Amino acid sequence: MTQSLNPTGLPPAFPDHTQLPESDGTFVKNFQAHPQSILLTDSLETTLQTLHPDGQYAIGQDCGIYWRETDPPERGAEAPDWFYLPNVPPRLDGQYRRSYVLWREYDKTSLNF
Repeated sequence: MTQSLNPTGLPPAFPDHTQLPESDGTFVKNFQAHPQSILLTDSLETTLQTLHPDGQYAIGQDCGIYWRETDPPERGAEAPDWFYLPNVPPRLDGQYRRSYVLWREYDKTSLNF
């Protein structure tokens, strides 16, 4: 990827979750993916609320986890059927998450897929 310099001489800032694609347009891999994700999330809800009484965790499904800036952006992302991110806010700046952007938020939390 070629980087251009801005007027201050610095490379442009990495994009955040609002600037990256939230979908690659592909179909869900099977009919059971969505019901299985709901079942998994519902079965863990009590445990997650106990582990995170402050509500600082996020659950996602078929959303991008951006781990590297690439062109096109989707090449630097994975979209697991279901994932849990401990110690991250479920919303960012009052907006629903579109994705998890590792270079913006990584704080040595473990990613669980």
